[in-house]
Amino acid sequence: MADLAALYARFRASSAVSTDSRQAQDGTLFFALNGPNFRGRDFAAPALARGARYAVVDDEALAAANPGQYTYAPDPLAALQALALHHRRQLVMPVLAITGSNGKTTTKELAHAVLSRRFRVQYTQGNLNNHIGVPLTLLSIRPGEHELAIVEMGANHQGEIALLCRLAEPTHGLITNIGKAHLEGFGGVEGIARGKGELFRYLEQVGGTAFVNTLDARLPALAAPVPERVSYPGPTDTYPAELLSAAPHVVMRLFGGTSLEARITGGYNFPNLAAAAALGAYFGVPTADIGEALAAYEPANNRSQLVRTAHNELVLDAYNANPSSMAAALHSFAARPGNPAGKVVIMGDMFELGRESAAEHRALGQLVRGLPFGQIVLIGPDMHHAAATDSSLLHFLTKSEAGSWLRENPLRNRQILIKGSRGMGLESLLELL
Repeated sequence: MADLAALYARFRASSAVSTDSRQAQDGTLFFALNGPNFRGRDFAAPALARGARYAVVDDEALAAANPGQYTYAPDPLAALQALALHHRRQLVMPVLAITGSNGKTTTKELAHAVLSRRFRVQYTQGNLNNHIGVPLTLLSIRPGEHELAIVEMGANHQGEIALLCRLAEPTHGLITNIGKAHLEGFGGVEGIARGKGELFRYLEQVGGTAFVNTLDARLPALAAPVPERVSYPGPTDTYPAELLSAAPHVVMRLFGGTSLEARITGGYNFPNLAAAAALGAYFGVPTADIGEALAAYEPANNRSQLVRTAHNELVLDAYNANPSSMAAALHSFAARPGNPAGKVVIMGDMFELGRESAAEHRALGQLVRGLPFGQIVLIGPDMHHAAATDSSLLHFLTKSEAGSWLRENPLRNRQILIKGSRGMGLESLLELL
């Protein structure tokens, strides 16, 4: 391991931390991380040429030849994580960790919108929520500049949330829900509960605070050992909230009083909004400010976006998909006002389901054919399991084939739900809709 004190001094003298040599560096501390098909040290010199101030490499000879620019670390990733933990321990502020099967990124964004009404907040950018992204988030927090941090934590195997907790040392934590996501890595829903529950187990050990979504029956039991628990959104919970309408936008009542209309669609987003409201209330954000922040939030990045084109109204929820989120989106779309014959569902494969993939896609086919939709379009090789449940379900192996069909059979004056896993990239079909 590199000398941590010396490495921290170089971090303090740098503008930021970088792991991508293709980006403009401008005084950064560059970590030359290794990948399965490349050696990070090969990108250190290009990073320095683009403006990095220092580079951390696993090449001892290279570092010894130019100690003014290079720092040697036998494992640059371990050095990055150690540096992040050391920096975290210099921070005197609440650190809120958010994880869950579905909705964690939306909840993070909503929480940032609400908490920023009172605090200077640093939070996970984009989807930097893994063993590399969490250290980068921690190292972007500046003492004196920030007052509160929100760290999103993602995982697809047991033990990953525990590792991220050891790095971030959260004081507060929220699990959005326990659903069927990353079944391949977690080994079933019970495995998912254990994996996501690592956040609450960490908070139990350190005497932290858990925010508990009581709409998910598994979460109260997982949170029970945590010394301080804040519950939402049930009528007898710490911070109650009530869903008044789910379409075209979510309308809800906060804490038995303030009502608001969000710019986000779908009843499945109600717990995400309620979570952000509970966080705001707990941290002292005035209720009026909470309502204004939630009402002003604009969904983006293909997450629960309501998009009106020249021809149709789209519910674009194509950032990701798993059996739980797919079912929630379908039920919510079916409940939207409008003629069922004018509703079209375009669904893509659900990834990372492992041995459960065929069964889960079949179950999805059985679910969707029982709901009131005028047209169902399935895309991807795994969706053939769903299509096999009913010959009326239209199935295309590729997105290109689906695009050709849409050109030949243009959809007009329809409500259209678009949902699939990130790798399907279904948002590229928008130009045809």
